[in-house]
Amino acid sequence: MRERTVEVAAQVAADYFQSYSVVGLLAVVGVLFVGVAFGAGRLLRPVVPTPEKLLTYECGVDPVGEGWAHTQVRYYVYAFLYVIFAVDSIFLFPWATVFAAPGYGAATLVEMFIFLGFLAVGLLYAYKKGVLTWT
Repeated sequence: MRERTVEVAAQVAADYFQSYSVVGLLAVVGVLFVGVAFGAGRLLRPVVPTPEKLLTYECGVDPVGEGWAHTQVRYYVYAFLYVIFAVDSIFLFPWATVFAAPGYGAATLVEMFIFLGFLAVGLLYAYKKGVLTWT
């Protein structure tokens, strides 16, 4: 009986690690593919450094003046608010799948309304601070 249990456990472990060996093999193949591509690019490209090639290039305009420029902070605030609400909206998709499962309806619905309430409070706070007014 003990030998049979050991054989079953060994078979389960072998199946378990065999499934992960496929993932590991794909990871190794991916790393080798990227390494070969970079190596081939390094061997095949021409290397002729000239002063013009070493200049900073931006949108076809030669660099003139200082590299510092004033940027409005409000653009970063808009981007930050977008990222917050985009990432938070991603949480709605798993919620929808759990909500459809039997036995999770009411509790999941209450949790999601609490979550959406926090988002609404954050949006209201940003609105009250005047962040959302475009000037």
